[in-house]
Formats: sequence, C-alpha cells, structure tokens
Amino acid sequence: MVIGTDMQHVAATPMSNAEFSSDGAAAAVAAAIGEPARARMLYCLLDGHARTSTELAIVGEVGASTASAHLSRLMERRLVSLTSQGKHRYYRLAGPAVARVLEALSAAAGQDRPEFVPRTPSHLRLARTCYDHMAGHAAVVLRDRFEQLRWLCAGTPADDEYDVTSAGREAFAAFGIDVDALRALRRRFAYACVDWSERRPHIAGALGQALLRVALERKWFVQDLDSRALRITPAGRRQLRARLGLDL
Repeated sequence: MVIGTDMQHVAATPMSNAEFSSDGAAAAVAAAIGEPARARMLYCLLDGHARTSTELAIVGEVGASTASAHLSRLMERRLVSLTSQGKHRYYRLAGPAVARVLEALSAAAGQDRPEFVPRTPSHLRLARTCYDHMAGHAAVVLRDRFEQLRWLCAGTPADDEYDVTSAGREAFAAFGIDVDALRALRRRFAYACVDWSERRPHIAGALGQALLRVALERKWFVQDLDSRALRITPAGRRQLRARLGLDL
C-alpha cells in the first residue's frame, strides 16, 4: 500500500517548466536523429567530411526536395551546419558534441561506419592549386597540424574565419611569412575552404596564398605544367618532417 501511495504521488506531481523544456528539447533532437533517412545522413557526416545535399539525398535514399526538408530539420535542431562556397553548399556536423552522441548511439547499436573514400583523380589527390592557395590531402593535413600546434585558431562551425596565435606569428615568420603584412591586405586574412576531394577544410585567403608561395619558392612542391597538380619534392618531404613532424 505504501509503495502504491508513493507511486500515485509521483505520477500526480506535475513537471516543472524547466524539466519539461529540457526533456522536450531532448525528445525533439532524438526524433530528428531517429528518422531513418536523417540518421543515414548524420552518420555519413560522422567521418568529418562535408557533403552536398545531392550526395546526402543519395545517402538518405530520398529525393532532392525531401533531402532539403530533412536537412532543414537537422539544422533547426543544431545537428548540422551549412557552409556556402561559391555555387556549392556543404553540410557537416554542427560540432563534436553531435559526433559524441552519434558515436554513443552507434556503439549501443553495435554498428561500424564505412570510411570515406575520395573519388578524385589520383594525380590531384595529394596536392593541387585551388585558385591561389593549396588544396588536397597535403593542404588539409597542414591545416590540421597548424591547429594541433596552436598556431592557428579555428572559429565556430558557423564561423569559417581563422586567426593566428602569437606562437603562430613567430612560426610563420620562420617560413618567411609576415602575418601583420597579410592582415593589412584588402582581402580576407584566412578562412576555411572546403576541400573538393577531402571534404574537410584547408586554408584560403591571404595566409593560404602565402603558404603556397613559400612552398613553391622553396621547391617543397612543384606544379605540373599542364594541370593544377602539385608534386611534393624530396626536399619538401624532409622539411615537412623536420619542421612539422609530417610524413606525406
């Protein structure tokens, strides 16, 4: 009887506004993830590579208009973010907290995710020019390494601007790059450019241009005469290993 009375009391106790708001928000996020097509889209983005709505429509096994509606719902719940780059629009997970939730759900389900496989022609995959800066696997790895070394500070998922730390200013000066002079130019200093093949960001802007200039002037990379492809030289491999601890 006592147990029954206690249970009745608990059931009759109304939830506070804060509890209802928190639980309701969590339920809304869970519902957004739980729809099969949206779940497939989210798990496709878990590898850290951005994708277009067309690609995500294929992954979600839905039409273009349905994919657009699904992506709007995911953005509304702050599960994905959108980056517009010229005529292209790329979607990615909104942040590491979303990735952790998806990883936990995947672990509970006992499922493994397939790895991202680039479909770029092999001679363009390692390195190439992207207008006036470097793109490809090498450029993405360099961006990652600069952030790991705390030379570069990335913004929020909604902010694609990069900044250089005091340590980074000194490090780039050793490469022959004057960060203050780059900031004074009438162009964006540094920002994320979603890589065509890697679907992860590399560095564009004045800093990206300066990095490419240094790489070519010091013959760490050489450009093919008839394409955008860049080839890393033996000297370049040695310098990147010695200066940055990278093996390309």
